[in-house]
Amino acid sequence: MNTSKKWLSAAAVLTIVTCYAIGASAHSFPESETPSAGQRVASAPSEITIDFDAPIEKLFAKLEVVGADGKNDATGAAQVSDDGRRLSVKVSGLKPGDYTVKWAVVCIDTHHTEGSYTFSIASGGS
Repeated sequence: MNTSKKWLSAAAVLTIVTCYAIGASAHSFPESETPSAGQRVASAPSEITIDFDAPIEKLFAKLEVVGADGKNDATGAAQVSDDGRRLSVKVSGLKPGDYTVKWAVVCIDTHHTEGSYTFSIASGGS
C-alpha cells in the first residue's frame, strides 16, 4: 500500500472514532435526583427533581411519579429549568409507600434517553 492510501486509511479510522466518541457523549443522563434513587424519606416531598449532565429539550421532557396503585401522582406538567438541566414536577398528597419516578428526555442534539428509579416514604409521611 502506498503512503497516500495509508494516510487515507488512518484518516478514515480517526474520523470514525471521533464521530463515535462525540455521538456516545451526546446523551443527557441524570446526575442527581431529589428524592434520590433508593432513598426512604421521612415525609412526602412537594416536588421531584432530576438534574441532568447536559441540557434537555423542554418540549419532549416527561416526568411521572407512580405509586403502588399505578396512578401518576404528579399534579401538573413536568417543568424544565431555564438552563435546560433540571427536570421537575410538583406532587401532593403522597402517602407512605413506594414510588417509581419515570423520566424521558431528548437532549438538545436529539438523542433520547429514559429511565426510572424508586424512592419510598416512611410511615408517618403526609
